[in-house]
Amino acid sequence: MHRFLIVVEKAENNYSAYSPDLPGCVATGATREEAEEMMHEAIELHIHGLVEDGMPVPRSHSSASYVAVQE
Repeated sequence: MHRFLIVVEKAENNYSAYSPDLPGCVATGATREEAEEMMHEAIELHIHGLVEDGMPVPRSHSSASYVAVQE
């Protein structure tokens, strides 16, 4: 099993998602939930393609956290 961090961003009319550990693997959706679902599918397809091509599956090295600051 592989785990990858995904980043979901609000765009003007939709949401977009990507994984820092999988360059070029992106997805969009009308809602945040849809973008996350589409990204899950995109990652599965991306990994499947790498395996089919005999390429290594990258290890996830990314992490995320929030930083709180006062105004």
